[in-house]
Amino acid sequence: MRILPLLPPPQQEPYTMSKGSGGELEGYCIDLISELSKKLGFTYKLHLVKDNRYGAMDSSGNWNGMIGEVIKGEADLAVAPLTLTAIREQFVDMTTPFMQTGIGFILRKDMAFEQSAFSLLSPFSTDMWVGLLIAFLLTGLCIFLVGRISPSEWAEPDAEEHSFTLLHSFWYITGALTLQGAGPHPKALSGRLVSAIWWLFAILLLACYFANFNSILHSNNKHVSIKSFEDLANQDVIDYGTVEAGSTMHFFKNSNNPVYRRIYQHMERKKSYVSSMEEGYRLAQEGNFAFIGEAVSLDLAVARYCQLTRSQEVVAMRAYSIAAPLGSPWVKNLTIAILQLSESGELTYLRDKWWASSCMGADEAQTSEALQPHDLRGLFLLLGLGLGVGLLLALLELLSKARNQAKDSKKSCCSVLTSELNWRFGSGGESAEQDTTDKSKA
Repeated sequence: MRILPLLPPPQQEPYTMSKGSGGELEGYCIDLISELSKKLGFTYKLHLVKDNRYGAMDSSGNWNGMIGEVIKGEADLAVAPLTLTAIREQFVDMTTPFMQTGIGFILRKDMAFEQSAFSLLSPFSTDMWVGLLIAFLLTGLCIFLVGRISPSEWAEPDAEEHSFTLLHSFWYITGALTLQGAGPHPKALSGRLVSAIWWLFAILLLACYFANFNSILHSNNKHVSIKSFEDLANQDVIDYGTVEAGSTMHFFKNSNNPVYRRIYQHMERKKSYVSSMEEGYRLAQEGNFAFIGEAVSLDLAVARYCQLTRSQEVVAMRAYSIAAPLGSPWVKNLTIAILQLSESGELTYLRDKWWASSCMGADEAQTSEALQPHDLRGLFLLLGLGLGVGLLLALLELLSKARNQAKDSKKSCCSVLTSELNWRFGSGGESAEQDTTDKSKA
């Protein structure tokens, strides 16, 4: 059997493509032919259509392309993404469709933005907010520990009340985030160092937040939410177009739907047509452009270019079928075989095989303008270094006091240091305070 797959320049990925340098063919349609031959038990020979066209009727009533070769008897079957149309059905027999499609559009993911009630959080990514929460908790804990450890901050644990409780420590750094002080302030060098680092961190963080928030607020592409063709027609922020003189353009041109008519008039007025689908994909990736085309082809572009997304709305549903000469005895058997392949899930498998996404594991957040933790890693490193140095200074202050007390009391430095830490973090300080209070009352 002579079968025509279509191989236009450039090749129509993923239906029919050259495999290596030996001239072999591969693709969805090649696999489909192979499966049909196994079910029906026929052998076949592939050859490419001469004029690289699907088939259209000229003014004199003659057909070119694949349909023309089938009509002339030069091929027994044409297996390609041939759209099932009324005019073609008059001149050739076509099987039940092996693939359904329609008209949709693709655009950059950030163009399909939808306003959210949580837009105030949009300048920072989710990971960034989690990092900030961790930094806030660690800083509050560090202030608390420095206030407990440093003898300059808490000189007499058995007689004085501790100023920097855990709750006050968090309240103090919260005041810094709002650029408002919350006293009392640290007196020790270690506490002041931690406070200064946190204030610097807060100021730079707020500067980054408001700068990015202003950028998002004034970004033109964030003022629209494009989910459907009506959304596309009702906005003038981004341009849109389709392949010039293609079937998609003729659909909008001949449609009586007012939305589709407005879309066609916009494309005519702006001359926003493209010469090829590849050009449409490129413009969509560059931004401020929505490319309109057949959904099945757009799905392939989305699978290859991770920053693109396809509209959920698909209109003008159409189907791809296999063409055969009028009265061909193969059409009935091919229709049954295609239905069997559909029922067994083989057509779904072939679709998943050739439309497999290369974007698996890609970080979708990279298409967003939200700041990521790695964007401010220097700021987090500065904060971490400041907290570490502050704790170290507090320990050195306590160690210095312990050494002086050890000399005066003729005790070992380690025992005095251990005793101090027990007073500051154990229950000894509270018991001594209670005893002193009871004695004063007596």
